[in-house]
Amino acid sequence: MLKVIAACGNGMGSSQIIKMKIAKIFKKLEIEVSIHHTSIGEAKSQASGYDVVFCSEALKSNFKRAEDGGTIVIGLKNLLSEQEIEQKIVEHIVNKK
Repeated sequence: MLKVIAACGNGMGSSQIIKMKIAKIFKKLEIEVSIHHTSIGEAKSQASGYDVVFCSEALKSNFKRAEDGGTIVIGLKNLLSEQEIEQKIVEHIVNKK
């Protein structure tokens, strides 16, 4: 099971939306996941304990340390685009297995 964290500025609205969207796509792709959503500050300190981090493209640089440690960090340009989310999951997770 993949441990996934969805992060946004305050850990409220956007991260909850990302969580719902990525859960839908992982289910479609039949990948078992555990998803947590939180603020960028909390996610930054916890990211190395997760397999994958989802955030907006603008916040991706906050996770350089986790990425260097092997965590997959996926930046999204459009947080509402299931097509973009699916494409990035396939590119960064499915095709890397």
